[in-house]
Amino acid sequence: MTFYAAVILLLLVMDPLGGIPFFISALKNVPEHRKKKVILRELLIALALMILFMFQGTKILKLLSISGPSLTIAGGIILLLIAIKMIFPSKDEFMENVVGNEPLIVPLAIPYVSGPSALITVTLIMSREPHRWKEWLLALLFAWVVTGSILIMCTELERLLGERGIIAIERLMGMILTTIAVEMTLNGIVAFLAQTKPA
Repeated sequence: MTFYAAVILLLLVMDPLGGIPFFISALKNVPEHRKKKVILRELLIALALMILFMFQGTKILKLLSISGPSLTIAGGIILLLIAIKMIFPSKDEFMENVVGNEPLIVPLAIPYVSGPSALITVTLIMSREPHRWKEWLLALLFAWVVTGSILIMCTELERLLGERGIIAIERLMGMILTTIAVEMTLNGIVAFLAQTKPA
């Protein structure tokens, strides 16, 4: 894998454009002057977690007896539950119950930026060619900067789109997230079956 291929792959799994509606929704109860600080904090937490998994991911999964397919399936189920609540919001305001007045780690850092796909991807990239760790770390940092630059502008997009626009995007992204979650779960199942298939 080339450096540029790694950057593109990491950008796809972090999906900054798809994360904009999630960030706007999760930050709706946060004071305006705090939003950018909260976003930066969550991005830094996500980066630290991805770096941890890049260098220690294989060891962590082995220590906990967690396979890659298991993590992928679990991530798909969690994202599916979030997607359903986005499409069919309840009176309990699901997102508010999850994040409170100011989100911390969940759900912005995890799973919106450093979700199961991102963690597995950085682990796999490193495990294939560990001697190129400097190149992979630089690719991760580059993808993270691009992702952060997009997500940190979500408050400006909130003012631009207005409440109706945000709701429309949230419903649309909920439907898209549903398909991503199902695809992630199916990929995890296929990978699990491939592992358990007798030689």
